[in-house]
Amino acid sequence: MKKVYLHPLPVRIWHWINALSFIVLIITGLQIRLVDKINLMSFESAVKIHSWLGFILLANYFIWLCYYLFTGKIFKIYIPPFWRPIEFIKKAFNQAKYYAYGIMVGDKNPHHPTPDSKFNPLQQVFYFIIMIFCIPLQILTGLVLWDPVQFGWLESLMGGIQIVSLIHNGLWVFYGFFLFVHIYLSTLGHTPLAHIIAMFTGYEEEHEEHTEH
Repeated sequence: MKKVYLHPLPVRIWHWINALSFIVLIITGLQIRLVDKINLMSFESAVKIHSWLGFILLANYFIWLCYYLFTGKIFKIYIPPFWRPIEFIKKAFNQAKYYAYGIMVGDKNPHHPTPDSKFNPLQQVFYFIIMIFCIPLQILTGLVLWDPVQFGWLESLMGGIQIVSLIHNGLWVFYGFFLFVHIYLSTLGHTPLAHIIAMFTGYEEEHEEHTEH
């Protein structure tokens, strides 16, 4: 078993702040939207917690963006190689086939992560969409809902408060599903806790045969 250092300390800190913030934001968002049906906390407390964590998420996003821009890794890790479409589609298909069938019959994962290539093609597309489009959109719509007067110009740009609310809540539902999928995929290492432990230690363990290619 060989250890590969995949997750530097800043990335691990960012990940766990993001993870905890997302969970609490989903819960408080549920309380805000279903105030007549759920009584986890008061409406006022839910709004305050949701707002504060929204700003924490905003700061955390800029930390992520600055880190990956300054290290140059955003282009290696998060931007799919659309300029090599045939090769990329082939790798994505092989990865999808592994998830759909190969993993159940003991096939080896076709993707072997390295510090400059942490994500398989499917993950890369998914995280590209989330980090480049979804989270910024969630933050912008959140700012409008937090203060429609101060961010009225943004509300108008997005088509009105109903459209803003629809986008914000639609993304909230999406992140709820994403959380379950993310937790499931995190159990698909050589042991169920391998990927989770790696997000604390920074090191992923990989079988030696994966490193011979």
